[in-house]
Amino acid sequence: MIGKMRARNFQSLEVSCRSSGVCDHPMMQISKPMIPARHRPRGLEILHEDRDILVINKEPGLLTVSYRRDEMRTAERILTNFLRKGNSRSSLQAYVVHRLDRETSGLLVFAKSPQAQSRLKDNWKQAEKSYLAIVHGHLLAKSGTFSSRLAEDDDQFVYSVNDPGAGRLAETKYDVIRETRSTSVVRVTLLTGRKNQIRVHFAEAGHPVVGDPKYGRPDSARIRMALHAKFLAFPHPHRGERIAFDTGIPEYFQRLAGGLDEAAWSQFAGQAL
Repeated sequence: MIGKMRARNFQSLEVSCRSSGVCDHPMMQISKPMIPARHRPRGLEILHEDRDILVINKEPGLLTVSYRRDEMRTAERILTNFLRKGNSRSSLQAYVVHRLDRETSGLLVFAKSPQAQSRLKDNWKQAEKSYLAIVHGHLLAKSGTFSSRLAEDDDQFVYSVNDPGAGRLAETKYDVIRETRSTSVVRVTLLTGRKNQIRVHFAEAGHPVVGDPKYGRPDSARIRMALHAKFLAFPHPHRGERIAFDTGIPEYFQRLAGGLDEAAWSQFAGQAL
């Protein structure tokens, strides 16, 4: 048995699975915690909790994890406090499995025990991660894959290098799903998971993510970076079956892209990577 079972009130939540085999069943029933408003963590929404994992929708501006003691507002610490329910003697903890950049919103999974964390990490290459991005300009190729080796300098700036020994392979698949007068709405699927990978690849192609404060263009009119981890599927660490989560399209992206809807996103569902 992985972890300890904690009694909670749950409501049923259906998660649709794609015909391409993202999930083992056409429709799966998972449990979404019914959390009283006064106990809901700020900066994130808990979409699913069971004895082994927590799946959340992170807001932009929130760190996934930090090793600085003065950085208390991280998703990891918020969820650890949520699990401990104010009990300073509790040993319950949220364990990091993967990360999102501070400026990126969307889906994250945390483990509730070291055993679950280990199993998730061991099988993480089987995870499927798709992002919604809005980038500057219009890409000449409407579908494609960026591939380069990424390195990082002393200022934590990530960039592509030609020397195979100096960087790690990063591959980013994309499909343009809509264009506005000055931007492109892109569905991005990570084939690897490197730091700042999506942001670097699009910036180096001349199409930085809208609102990107690090690799993009100065734009005081944008209230956030237009990058959202929308879809996530992975093998459950205890039961083994593949489970999938989708946040829907955030309101900010709908406004920025002129009424973007799920139909535009879904037209690329099930395509071979």
